[in-house]
Amino acid sequence: MGGEAHAHIEDEVRARIRATGVDPARDPRAVEALVAQAIDAWDERALLGGRAPVPDRSTLARAVTDAVAGLGPLQPLLDDPTVEEVWINSPHEVYVARGGVSELTSVLLSAEEVRALVERMLALAGRRLDLSSPFVDAALPGGERLHVAIPDVTRRHWAVNIRKYIARASDVDDLVALGTLTPPAARFLAAAVRAGLTVLVSGGTQAGKTTTLGALAGAIPARERVITCEEVFELSLPLRDVVALQCRQPSLEGTGEITLRRLVKEALRMRPDRIVVGEVRESEALDLLIALNAGLPGLSTVHANSARDALAKMCTLPLLAGDNVSDRFVVPAVAAAIDLVVHLGLDADGRRRVREIVAVTGRVESGVIETSEIFASRGGGLARGTGFPPHADRFARVGAPLHELLAA
Repeated sequence: MGGEAHAHIEDEVRARIRATGVDPARDPRAVEALVAQAIDAWDERALLGGRAPVPDRSTLARAVTDAVAGLGPLQPLLDDPTVEEVWINSPHEVYVARGGVSELTSVLLSAEEVRALVERMLALAGRRLDLSSPFVDAALPGGERLHVAIPDVTRRHWAVNIRKYIARASDVDDLVALGTLTPPAARFLAAAVRAGLTVLVSGGTQAGKTTTLGALAGAIPARERVITCEEVFELSLPLRDVVALQCRQPSLEGTGEITLRRLVKEALRMRPDRIVVGEVRESEALDLLIALNAGLPGLSTVHANSARDALAKMCTLPLLAGDNVSDRFVVPAVAAAIDLVVHLGLDADGRRRVREIVAVTGRVESGVIETSEIFASRGGGLARGTGFPPHADRFARVGAPLHELLAA
């Protein structure tokens, strides 16, 4: 009875949507009204025929609404605030991550349902996927980041990842509440950002780099104009003067691509007081270094296994920009541009923690950038190291004398 009612009501709602011209993506309330009307009509027919109405009206209404206006069986997972990411390895293998820990769900799909869901998501994002372009990276209207890969790049099934950006932290105090930072380290980092130091956030996949970046950006003074550059919109900074820029993939004709390098260059023409680059992956590192060495403070993230590896990677990525770029320019440029590296790790229980905070002194010896340990992991916590960051005068200018701050 339940399956019959669901199928009939869903078909009736779809017919009413076609007849009325309602756009399910833009007018969900109208869809909910049509679902309620269809359920009322079903119950009335059931009573006239001597049968019971639908047993759970609210559950059925939600399921039909999700199927018509949402993402069907995936919608409850996306609506669940504890779910950080959803991914599909095969129609019968739908996983989620909660608190950094993955688990297999009970959701079972068919290959046709997976394709239909992907096509619906791509339509919402204004993107296309075909054999000539077997990958797609897009932002959904709700802020989720979608990545899809199809055969023959994948072995057999469509591989789908939907990453939700859950803004659990808008400032460093939120990071303390989450256990990511200790209070002394949080106070130091907030003062460093206010003072205009450039901070590089490093870590592995799902270590919490983007969340930490957004929280650090919350310490940027309110009067500053900030330009953000991202592959796909994920950051939502709690600032009043922000312009967010996003990359664009090429069309099927191979035209119209906007790269992260282009965004960084354009950002410099927009009168920024500070630049935030969501993640440095390739040759855009060169353009970022040039901007930072021109006196523009910034924030960015990079994949790395340690703070030292993050600096090494920042010295390597600019070399991808061309044969005329040499390490003799890049290494001193990195030493001069980056002031602090904040490295995060993911614990076995899924908790994200800052493992170390190191300062870049600006000196280079035999091609190696000199660093100074500000905070480091000891005894299961984040302890004060022996080092000091550069630009003590900048801390004093914002009312945060460095020695007092670190002594506290």
